[in-house]
Amino acid sequence: MSTPAMITVRGRRTRVRVEGDPANPPMLLLHGIGRSLEDWAPQYPRLAGTHRVIALDLPGSGFSARSPEHATLEVLARGVLETLDILGEQRSLHVIGNSLGGALAMQLLVLDPERIASLVLANSAGFGTEVAFPLRLLAVPVLGDLLGRRTTRRSARMTERLTFADPGLVTTARIEHALAIAGRPDTSTVLLETTRALATFRGVKAGWRAELTAAAAKHPRPTLVIWGDRDRILPAAHLDTARRLLPHAEHELFAGVGHMPQIECPDDFATRVLAFLTTAERATGPSVQSPAASTPRHAASRRRAASP
Repeated sequence: MSTPAMITVRGRRTRVRVEGDPANPPMLLLHGIGRSLEDWAPQYPRLAGTHRVIALDLPGSGFSARSPEHATLEVLARGVLETLDILGEQRSLHVIGNSLGGALAMQLLVLDPERIASLVLANSAGFGTEVAFPLRLLAVPVLGDLLGRRTTRRSARMTERLTFADPGLVTTARIEHALAIAGRPDTSTVLLETTRALATFRGVKAGWRAELTAAAAKHPRPTLVIWGDRDRILPAAHLDTARRLLPHAEHELFAGVGHMPQIECPDDFATRVLAFLTTAERATGPSVQSPAASTPRHAASRRRAASP
């Protein structure tokens, strides 16, 4: 299937996109909180030539129905595993997660380590307290409910503007897509449940972060941590924590890039990921990769950012 399709997963409608030769090594793409599989649009043609690429709208996000359970990191991760089962993909996967999707990638490793071949964590949640002020407001009772349940064109534009370093990527198409997602029946409820499970007004909770990263460290896999140095959602300083907690990981810091390097510098992102996977796939098992320098790539070297 080369365009998004709806499948049924444990009685709920789930939106997926699958690209590439089914015989190729499988790759799973996980989006962030309140987002959708469109966040990977520039990467499908770049990655599907060598991998079977699987993306989905997480339960209660995008155009997927929610799980019946309260939305937590583990519930979302189990929903991902159930979707893979329906798609018939039982092989070990390369998992690439952006923002909340990065934390989900680590949660998948903890829940079912044999199904994870490697991790790519792009501007990932789980490595620091700091998070954008609007997300912190969602964690506040009453005020967060008011904000979360009423997405306006102005607030959608503000969210997109926070996401990208380049204001030119805040397109009408992206704003319309955000409004369409916000209009879904369960979007705001799942957004609020997830935010409050993971954060307070003070920032991202330390407890789940420490527990998750410690548990993931017990199952070392080849890992690449990517960040944009102009991220205003989860600051690039979190990369230092990731380096400390995941000493085996490779690192890449893109200059002039915000929260979504897979969109903002799509060619550089894909090139770096595919080079990493080539090395990982040469290994006979889940070997540990050596650290790499985190020198920012000069903004002038980046290729044109992707617009819808």
